[in-house]
Parts: sequence; C-alpha cells; structure tokens
Amino acid sequence: MGSALDIDTGSNSSSSSNIPSTVANDHMRQRSDVLRMRPQELPVAGPEIIELPVLTYAGERKETVFVSVHTSDPPDVLGTFIDSERAQASLAPMSGEDGISNAPNVSAALKAQYRRRSRLHFVALCYAFFLAGWNDGTTGPLLPIIQHHYNIGFAIISLLFVTTTVGFLSGSILNVSLNDRFGFGKTALYSGALFQLAGYALISPAGPFPLMCVGFGLTGFGLALQNAQANGFVGSLKEGSRTKYNLLHAHYGLGALVAPLVATQFAESPHWSFHYLISAGISVTNVILLYFVFRGRNQDDVMADAGVVPEEPNPLRENKYRHILGLKEVHYLFVFALIYIGVEVSLGGWIVTFVQQKRGGGASAGYISSGFYAGLMLGRITLMWFSRKIGERNVMYLYALLAIQLDVTIWVVPSLTENAVAVAFIGLLLGPMYPILMNHCKAILPRWIFIGGIGYIAGVGQSGSAILPFITGSLASKFGIISLQPLIVSMMSTMIVFWALVPRVRRAE
Repeated sequence: MGSALDIDTGSNSSSSSNIPSTVANDHMRQRSDVLRMRPQELPVAGPEIIELPVLTYAGERKETVFVSVHTSDPPDVLGTFIDSERAQASLAPMSGEDGISNAPNVSAALKAQYRRRSRLHFVALCYAFFLAGWNDGTTGPLLPIIQHHYNIGFAIISLLFVTTTVGFLSGSILNVSLNDRFGFGKTALYSGALFQLAGYALISPAGPFPLMCVGFGLTGFGLALQNAQANGFVGSLKEGSRTKYNLLHAHYGLGALVAPLVATQFAESPHWSFHYLISAGISVTNVILLYFVFRGRNQDDVMADAGVVPEEPNPLRENKYRHILGLKEVHYLFVFALIYIGVEVSLGGWIVTFVQQKRGGGASAGYISSGFYAGLMLGRITLMWFSRKIGERNVMYLYALLAIQLDVTIWVVPSLTENAVAVAFIGLLLGPMYPILMNHCKAILPRWIFIGGIGYIAGVGQSGSAILPFITGSLASKFGIISLQPLIVSMMSTMIVFWALVPRVRRAE
C-alpha cells in the first residue's frame, strides 16, 4: 500500500480521495496540497564533469580538479555563490608565515627558496633605512662646524633644512605618479637612491653654501622616494608586516645611532665635509644592493618572486591624487607624521648645540645625539610587546605624555648628565610611535590607494625632519637655543591632539 505522502507528480489532477481516510486530517491535507503543487520532476541527468586546472601564483598548471555540475537542476543562487567561493578558495594559494604560499603543490624546497628571497628583499630595504637614519643623524653634530666654516648664523644655516623640505615634498608628491609609471624597483632605485648619491656628491667638496643647499635638496628627494616605497612594500605583505615595520624603522634608528659617533670625529676637523664621502660610499653600496635585489621590477613581480600573491588591482581608473587628498584621515596622519619626525630630528640634531651652549658641553656632546637615537632604536624593538599588551592606539598617549615630562626636565634642570639621560629615554619612548603609525595607516586606508597613500604620508611627514629644525633655527636666531625645549613640548602636545582625531577603523570602501 502506498504511503500517504506518495504523490504522482506526473499527474496534473489528483484528488484528496487518494489519501487514506485514517490520516485525512487538516494537517496532512495542507501538506498534501503543498506537495501537489510541485512542478513535474524531470528525469535526473548524470552529473557533467568539468575539468579545471589549479593555478599557482605564477600561472603554472600543477594538478587537475574535477568538479561535478548538475546542469539539469533548477538554478540555486545561494548554492552557486557558495560553490563559487569554494572554487576561488581552492584556486588561491594559502598564505602562511611571511605571506609565503602554503598550497599543497608548493614543495618544501620551493618554500625555503621563497623565504630566502623574502628575507633578502627585507634586508635590502632595511639597509636603505639605515642610510636614511645615517643621513638624519649626521647633521646635528656637524651644525656647529658648518656654521663656523661658512661664518653664518642660525637663520642662514636653517636654509639647509628649507631645501631639504623642498626635496622631501617633491618626492612625496611625485611618488604616486612615478610608482604608477615606472613601478617599485625603478622608482626606489633610479629616482631614489641615485638622487641621494648625487646629493652627497655635491655636499662632500664643501663648496659654496648654495651648492650645499642643492645637495641637501637632492638628498631629501631621494630619501622621500625610498621611504615611501619601502613603507608601502612592507605594508603590502600579507603576514608579519607589524613586526617588520618595527624592525625596518629600528634600522633607521641604528643608522642615526652610528652616524653621530662618526660625525663627531669630524666636528673639530678642517676636513669636516669628508664625512659626506663616507655617506656617499654607503650610498653607492645601497644603489648596488637595490639593483641586484630588485632589478627594476614592479612590486607585484617582486612579491611573486617570493611566493606572495599580490592584491587584485583596483578595476576603477580614477585619480589617485584626488582620492588620497580627499580622505581627511590622510591629512591627520601626515600632520602627525610631520610633527613626530620633526620632533625626532630637531631634538636629535639641535640638542648638541643646546648642550654646548647651555650646559657647558664640548665637541663630544655629539655622543648625546647618539644616545637619543640608541633609545629610538631600542624602543622600536623592546617595546613591541608592551605596545600590543596595552593597545597600540592608547599606548601612544602614554608614550607622548611621558616624553613631554622628560623634555620639561631638560628645559628646567641645568645638569649635563640629567639632560643626556633624559634625551636617551625620550628616544626610547618616541621609538615605537612611527611603526605604530604605519601599522594604523594599513588598518584604515583603502587598499587600492594604500601604497600611494602611505607614500604620501611618509614622504610629506618626512619633510618634518626639515621644517621643524628650520623653525628651531629661526627661533634660536631671535631668542637663543633655549627656545628648543618649549618648541618640542608644544609640538608633542599638538601631536597628541592629531592622534586623537585619527579614525580607529577603516571607512567603507
């Protein structure tokens, strides 16, 4: 006997009398009516077998996947969407540590090769940042001897910072178009490292002061491009970018630590400009390293060489400058970066002159600048865990408030030893701030303008290393070098305000 629910779907007319009377209640009658309205079932066809190749990052065919598709069934929109997502997931290589593909068709030997290439890329960028730190750590100990050599005051020597500002701003603005036209390798190498080398070549002969200003401008232009490209590259990594940002900028601190130790040896020498021959020599090795590591390739090709799957390009052909400049968070971030870098370089540079004139320090006062940058480097390494434990956004307020209190002690306590120790601890507290800033840029900027946006923020922010030292020199020419500490305190206070304005999360793209 057939079941009460057995219904002949091939019949268009069926009576409720087909249902046994023993179950002919309202509930079963309603259910029978619903089933009676089902469309006539078609013969079930066998699944159609479609052969799909699985592609690796380089497009190589490694294995074949057979997908069964029931082409005769009624369309299932939700099921189709889910199957599409699963198919994409099966085709995309999985990323593991350092963003290296963990797809099963990648052998252990190939993974090791990817990892070596990735580390080589990172080492090359760290070396470029070492040279950037070397550049910024050089100026402070040599400022007194440069003033004496050219017989100029604070206002005139501050023109060095003005031309450097012009170089930084030019590099940061042109970075977006140069990156789109020439790509990562050529922009970072030819338009960055070579301009920096050319700048040192003009400075090292200690020629006329205007020529020296041009050299500082070219150096700033080259540094801005390298800074923007390196920050964008590390920020684009799928894994480990947070730690790598700290290590990258720690190498900046290392360069700024070593430079004053060397520059101080030239501070009393008539051949003080020979220090820039050393800078030029390091710059030559930087050009060579960047060439052999990246070979002028764009960023996607470099990442693919290390087994990292690049982001999908943005399909919209829109003006990046308009979108970057239209985001208010970009302006908050670059103002914060400008003030931060300006405070860092002003304190690390002018503190030598301050100690010599107000605390009775001699030519060896240049070592205090090294102490500041040593703290900067250590802070970027040793305080990573503390920043994550407290929360990177909130810990910025703590670091800034403590740094302000320490700078007030330099202002009011007339002790050379206390000032030297306080400067080192200020460097320790300021150290983690810039990597945290770069990490936050990655968190809130739209992905398709991330490289251009972070390049703009880093490049324009880097101009702070020239703008604030110039303002310091201008104030010192009128009020004396004692004006340094009030300026630093006010700038760090302003920095806190702009950090509070920065959004916590990314806006909808």
